[in-house]
Amino acid sequence: MRTQVAIIGAGPSGLLLGQLLHKAGIDNIVIERQSGDYVLGRIRAGVLEQITMDLLEQAGVAQRAHAEGLPHDGFELLFKGERHRIDMHKLTGGKRVMVYGQTEVTRDLMAARAAAGLTTVYEASDVSLHDFDGGQPRVRYQKDGVTHEIACDFIAGCDGFHGVARASVPASAIELYEKVYPFGWLGVLADVPPVSEELIYANTPRGFALCSMRSHTRSRYYLQVPSDHKVEQWTDALFWEELARRLDPEARERLVTGPSLEMSIAPLRSFVAEPMRFGKLFLAGDAAHIVPPTGAKGLNLAASDVGYLSSAFIEHYRERSQAGIDHYSARCLSRIWKAERFSWWFTSLMHRFPETGEFGQKIQEAELDYLIHSEAASTSLAENYVGLPMKL
Repeated sequence: MRTQVAIIGAGPSGLLLGQLLHKAGIDNIVIERQSGDYVLGRIRAGVLEQITMDLLEQAGVAQRAHAEGLPHDGFELLFKGERHRIDMHKLTGGKRVMVYGQTEVTRDLMAARAAAGLTTVYEASDVSLHDFDGGQPRVRYQKDGVTHEIACDFIAGCDGFHGVARASVPASAIELYEKVYPFGWLGVLADVPPVSEELIYANTPRGFALCSMRSHTRSRYYLQVPSDHKVEQWTDALFWEELARRLDPEARERLVTGPSLEMSIAPLRSFVAEPMRFGKLFLAGDAAHIVPPTGAKGLNLAASDVGYLSSAFIEHYRERSQAGIDHYSARCLSRIWKAERFSWWFTSLMHRFPETGEFGQKIQEAELDYLIHSEAASTSLAENYVGLPMKL
């Protein structure tokens, strides 16, 4: 087989890249080691920046997000038992975010790819990348006991933190930066109405909590838990009891509980790999960077990577220009490190750190108090939350 761009990974970044390239008339094949059902079963983020919505529109897959998503103009910070609203729309001159689950984004992209008759290889095993630093990149994989090879012009590694793309790069050619946090997020998805119309980020002496949603009838809640906790230690009843303890009286009164559809613990880390281009191999999304989910930047950073990469490929094929390709890594990393900074800062502000004790809690509360009473500080938070500009 031959194609112009071989895309490794059928998560939202790989599928979005494939759809944007297809719209531009650029052939591509997506190779995924898991099944389609497995990919759809991964529960992930649900806050989309305007840049992400713009890219979904460009890809022709934003209709359901607009119809079923929940536009949010603000969110609330809860500390010392009281909630305080950050009015993103006012502070940023009219910008907002869209609450729409990553699973639904993936579903929309899968449907568009199938409708266009584009090739996606699921359950591909032993995927390997070859000659991406030379003139004839190739991807090999096994499917149903048969070895296949795809010749291509470029390889896009959109296969996540544990994928083969970054692992194929020689260690001497890449720098890794990482911070691991001493806690995780215990998350529950349940078919219950949200406790509030907007997200609530809670800083409490018992630890962080987040009240989020996927729709008017499906909620997503998180609790900070120690990094060594196992999901088996928790039951639905224990989760709801602990969540209630971390809420203010009004939210506690409005909290509706029910059986969980999914419960899991996600570790928190900050991670960046530099550079993001190695000859004709390009990393995008979680293959190149991870952010703690506090700032809702993971999917949005992956989307902006794909926006830069699709523009670079389109420029290459239409104009025979290397400019976008040559600047891809620097453009991405400039935006990535700003998002890493914000996600680290917001995580540090909202979570309980064991080593800081009561002093640390008081410092956080003082900073939060300053944050809500300073328009400049609130504006900085709002600007980062809705997403910094993407410069092409």
